[in-house]
Amino acid sequence: MDGAQVQSAAPKPSGSITPQQVKWHGRLAARLVHTLVTLVAATLRYELRNRSGFFNGEPSTPIILTGWHNQLALSLFVYRKFVQTTHPSRRLAALVSASRDGGLLARILELFNVQPVRGSSSRRGAQALLELTSWAEQGHDLGITPDGPRGPCYRVQEGVVALAQLTGLPIVTLSCSLDWKIRLRSWDRFQVPLPFGRCRVEFGEAIRVPREADAAERERIRLELENRLKSLSAD
Repeated sequence: MDGAQVQSAAPKPSGSITPQQVKWHGRLAARLVHTLVTLVAATLRYELRNRSGFFNGEPSTPIILTGWHNQLALSLFVYRKFVQTTHPSRRLAALVSASRDGGLLARILELFNVQPVRGSSSRRGAQALLELTSWAEQGHDLGITPDGPRGPCYRVQEGVVALAQLTGLPIVTLSCSLDWKIRLRSWDRFQVPLPFGRCRVEFGEAIRVPREADAAERERIRLELENRLKSLSAD
């Protein structure tokens, strides 16, 4: 399925770092990955548990959707299947590294009709935060892998908590647990789904960060989020 760029454009903050883009062979690789993920994901048997309080009934406020980096292969498909199918007006903007590898992932996101926002803690962090805030103001859900883009694996970084405090949006955890998969020898032990397996999808209870939260409160919330994601993602 062809992805489509979101028509409205978020303001682009000024900055000297330009995200790296993919060339023709990168776009071809992205198309191949998108096709393979879609085909394999269509063969899986899904078990859904939604404890978030969202996606039932009428569309509500945007959220910050967060899940581990190694489950990224299915999370885009799951968002489309379980969120956009019932709420076609919902859109997702997701944080992607400004590196060359991030360029490939950004193109894959576009094919899933997700708006990539390029940046990380080490490159374009401030610009990316402003862009994410702008997309949220336009009604987009925001997607972040809190242990990405370089790890350590299964450790929530501070950025997602800061974003929730800045925007006032609730954090909703997403877990896509596979019973049949291949693990790559990457820093995050990336999970590649195999056909005809079972996938347990769970949207966790929402976590909110008070606007007046101090450093100690943000750290408490960070640990709570980390522990929730670990409990949902037993390997």
